[in-house]
Amino acid sequence: MADEIAELMQSMGRRARAAAAELAFAPAPQKAAALSAAAEALLADIPGLLTANAADLAYGREKGLSDAMIDRLILDEARIQAIAEGMRAVAAQPDPVGQVLAEWDMPSGLHIRRVRTPLGVVGVIYESRPNVTADAGALCLKAGNAVILRGGSESFHSSTAIHAAMVRGLQAAGLPQDAIQLVPSRDRAAVAAMLRMVDHIDVIVPRGGKGLVGLVQAEARVPVFAHLEGICHVYLDAAADPDKARRVVVNAKTRRTGICGSAECLLIHRDLVDGLGARVIADLVAAGVEVRAGEGLHHLPGVKPAAVEDFGREFLDMIIAAAVVDDVDGAIAHIRRYGSQHTESILTEDDATAERFFQRLDSAILMRNASTQFADGGEFGMGAEIGIATGKMHARGPVGAEQLTSFKYLVDGDGTIRA
Repeated sequence: MADEIAELMQSMGRRARAAAAELAFAPAPQKAAALSAAAEALLADIPGLLTANAADLAYGREKGLSDAMIDRLILDEARIQAIAEGMRAVAAQPDPVGQVLAEWDMPSGLHIRRVRTPLGVVGVIYESRPNVTADAGALCLKAGNAVILRGGSESFHSSTAIHAAMVRGLQAAGLPQDAIQLVPSRDRAAVAAMLRMVDHIDVIVPRGGKGLVGLVQAEARVPVFAHLEGICHVYLDAAADPDKARRVVVNAKTRRTGICGSAECLLIHRDLVDGLGARVIADLVAAGVEVRAGEGLHHLPGVKPAAVEDFGREFLDMIIAAAVVDDVDGAIAHIRRYGSQHTESILTEDDATAERFFQRLDSAILMRNASTQFADGGEFGMGAEIGIATGKMHARGPVGAEQLTSFKYLVDGDGTIRA
């Protein structure tokens, strides 16, 4: 079986590389047409998608997935509509390939342009969320890349159905169907093979929990765009507006607990503990959130004492850690110690305090008076995203079509020689 998986992956890699060579110069309207046709194919098969998803949900429940993970897995008609709209939004965006990033003339007579160019072949390894099949496929195609998708075992049937719609879109637009490939196996050997396919894959994008990302980073010989845990913090400053703060904190935690932008830790300025801080925690408790509180908050109704390991933890559930800090510098120190450099939000009306928070933290996304649930490529105007990259090389924050390109230099002369 291992030999069969290895041969399968090598074949997929060769076909992806050939497809990438064609996509590199595919006209923008042709790529947009493929995505539009894929969206139509998806909507035309809603009953089939729901049937496939039902099989995945049964499998996930049998495996004992948490409620948050089940929520990630669920497809309903509204979510399918949203997936199709995401593909259409990507189709409508400006094509990044060939964009001139800079150009200049040299005294030698050379005219130099730096232009966007596709990365080549992208490998995406992800868990649970079947919508990643569409998001990753659409963005890679938009950026002129071929992609090999390896979805989680829980979303196998849903991802297969979504992939089939994308292939129909490619065929309708006259593009190679090998441009978007889905590994047709739950065997973990396929993941191991992808991580070693240096001849066929140019970059790996892992999207999932700490275990998956850690494995990819430890084992990959192919370059990786890291998407680490979403240990997102919200800092309630002394100068916070009470109405804004109460709305934002509850939304940041409860809108969807299973996404990487869900708030996992609330930091409260010491001066607010028995005032606005107490009201915010009461709001969370009333919403059904388990608040695991640090020292200085134990007297508040409904909280549970926090353990040391509750700070720096991605719960992905109706649970949030809470701690008291002396000021914005205390919040910054806490985030530096426990954060994952994903997304942090400050609630304050003080411009200087907000600027200090923005300047002294280095997370991929920093927000003011806004819910961390906005940490999403669609909400950033990217149509969709493959993930939130928390590393510092090449791509950072939401990884959209532009982040899936590199660049090359085009140099024009006129019989120009070097003295």
